[in-house]
Amino acid sequence: MSNVVHDQISKDITENKIMIYMKGTPEMPQCGFSKAVVDVFEVLGVPFGSKDVLADPELRDGIKAFTQWPTIPQVFIDGKFVGGCDIIREMYFKGELESLVKAALQK
Repeated sequence: MSNVVHDQISKDITENKIMIYMKGTPEMPQCGFSKAVVDVFEVLGVPFGSKDVLADPELRDGIKAFTQWPTIPQVFIDGKFVGGCDIIREMYFKGELESLVKAALQK
């Protein structure tokens, strides 16, 4: 991963309390997993940043290297990598995600 991509990811996750690296955009997700993650945060009604990894192959490879996680989407909350679609949905249904998000947004 180039330093430029690493620095961009670091900047993204610092500037956005919730950051989603996804396939497509929130308005037009390009895979069901990305759509499911966006849906969860929209139901919670919280702001989030996003980047379309399909628009930038270097970012797509870079985010996987950054987290050592092989799949997209990838979600960061308060600068920390939380996981992908399955983890986000599980946390949401258990009620764990909302408290994590609220705590991050209050900082």
